[in-house]
Formats: sequence, structure tokens, C-alpha cells
Amino acid sequence: MQRVATIAQDETEDPTTLADSDSCFSTFNRVQIHHKIISNPLNQGIKRVTHPMILLHGFGASVYSWSRVMKPLANATASQVVAFDRPAFGLTSRGQTSSGSQPLSPYSMMFSALATMHFIDFLTAADKAILVGHSAGALVALDAYFEAPERVAALVLVAPAILAPFSMKSAVKENQKGNNFVFMFGSLLMGLIKGIGRMIYFLYQKTLSAILLKNMGPVRLTYKDVMFHIRIIIDKFGTRAVRAAWYDSKQVSDDVLLGYTKLAANEGEGMDRALAEFAVAILTDSASVSKDKRLSEISFLIITGDTDRLVPSWNSERLARAIPGSSFRVIDKCGHVPHEEKAHEFLSIVDEFLQRVFEAPPQEAT
Repeated sequence: MQRVATIAQDETEDPTTLADSDSCFSTFNRVQIHHKIISNPLNQGIKRVTHPMILLHGFGASVYSWSRVMKPLANATASQVVAFDRPAFGLTSRGQTSSGSQPLSPYSMMFSALATMHFIDFLTAADKAILVGHSAGALVALDAYFEAPERVAALVLVAPAILAPFSMKSAVKENQKGNNFVFMFGSLLMGLIKGIGRMIYFLYQKTLSAILLKNMGPVRLTYKDVMFHIRIIIDKFGTRAVRAAWYDSKQVSDDVLLGYTKLAANEGEGMDRALAEFAVAILTDSASVSKDKRLSEISFLIITGDTDRLVPSWNSERLARAIPGSSFRVIDKCGHVPHEEKAHEFLSIVDEFLQRVFEAPPQEAT
């Protein structure tokens, strides 16, 4: 596996050369958004849900993270399922932050929420869609709902990186388990929306101290220095975080790791800059949970793994309790990525939820 930090500029590839045969690109606000669409053309059996579904990945992930469940979800909904790479991730093009002609940063949560609305419009005759958000993608799903509630048919949040409305301090002490790395990552991720930005900043500071201050003493960093060391962090931390996201890290295959890391060379330094700007954008976003009263007006499902080390299941449970009428399900022996690690159980839970919400007869998930 090639090290991100050692990728030379001439080794970077155009996004289209890294795309799969079923990859598509759509332009929204001057950003080329990579996405995939799965349909159920045969539409066998009783038509059940009719609403399309949009899948929103978490921080550091991409369309790849949904690859195991897209087709079964298309069968379950008898409709189209769309997953897209949010700006800063996957094969979606990188761009400049706010300017006179583009006031909204492409790395902000709101841009992703509006891009979600774009894909609802993009789908043929779709007036509403079911939104499924994983981890930080759950924030995008909520922002999209708050922006246009009439366009959202239901919400499914998977291991949502949203701090439940309670004092975190005591819960952290009660739930501090595992090694220091996992606890540090989980604690920082849980710091509301700001957690991801803090995580990158903290890790950057540690890496910087180890690499530069140890031998050189205090130095004044240039922009190029910052980008170089962020590259090191993305490389070394990324693989470790993927393994920590699973209940059993031994089950993380080389194919899974490749799915998360193969796009790291996309646009070279552009990816580093996009990730840095994305973290800054998160720091400026307001907490969507402040609008929680509106969440009681929509069908709502929260799914978590019982051994999620990054966003602990106790936080997801408290979040579900704070939302009247929401459903909450826990998958046994599962970590932070139920849709990858326990795809069959995940699909069964979502299918059951759709049956109940849309009052349709059961259909076996495939």
C-alpha cells in the first residue's frame, strides 16, 4: 500500500481514472460530485416504499462504505438508492472555499445538505427521499431535513456523531474502556460537531511536536509544512481508525482498507487542503440538535453497534430517548460501521423499519 505522504505530484490521478464502471458525476454549485445510483429495474413482488433513498457517508469515508448494502436497499424500497462522495472525500472534485461567486463553502455541512436536496431533485419524479446518514453524515441528514422537511420521508441515523443532550463528563468516566488511542478518538469525535475539527487539530499538534520540535526546536511553519504533516496524519491515522471502527479488527480485510485508502492520491495536495478546510467548516457550523423539536414530526430510526468505540452506543441510546417516537436498535458484536461489519443485520433492521413506517407487507432482504 502506497504511503500518502510520499505521493509525488506527478503520481496523482484524475478522479475519472480512479472511478469504477458504475461511477457517475453530477455538477452542483460548480463542484463535480461523484455518486452511484442503484435501481431495482425488475421491481419484483409487491411495490412497497416508492421513496428513493440517499446514503450519506461519515468523515473519512466515501461511496465505497455503502457498497455492501446499496443493492439490497434498492430491492427493499423498490426504488433508487443514491450514495455520493461529499466534498473533501472520495472522487468528488475539490474547490475553493467561499468567494464572491460561491458564498457557501463546499466543505460545510450546509453545502452537503443542499447537495442532498440536489440529488432528490436529480431523481426522476422524486418529491421525497429517505435519508440515511452514518456518523458525521448523520449531521448532514439532519441539516437537510431542517432545510426542507417536506422533502424528507424518513430519517435513519447510523452511529450518529451527535452529542446527546446530557452531561458528557460523567458518562465518559463510566464508559472509558479500551486503549488510550480508541478512547481519545471517541472522546474527541463526540465533542458535538466540533469533535472532528478538534481531532485533526490535536493529532496535528502531536505529530508536529514529534517530527519537528524533537530535533529542530520551535519553528515557524509555512502552509507547505502544514499540508505535508497533515498528509502524514491522514496516512498513519486513517488505517488505524478504520480498524478501530470494527468490533473485530481482525475481520478488516485488505480489500476494506483499500476501499478507504485507494482514493488518497486523488488530486494530491488538493485532498489535504480539502480535508483541512472541511475541518474548519465544521468548527463554524451550528449544532443541528438545537432544533430537536422538529424531529418528533418525522419517522426516525437510530442504529448502533453495541461495541462502538468511536461513538458509544450509550450516546445513541440517549439521543433516541430525547427524540419522541424514534426507534432505536442495537446490533450485537458490532462496532462503528454496522452497514459494513453486520450488513445482514443492518438491512433487516432497516427493512423492518420501512415496513412499519410505510405500512407495507414484509419482504425478505436479499
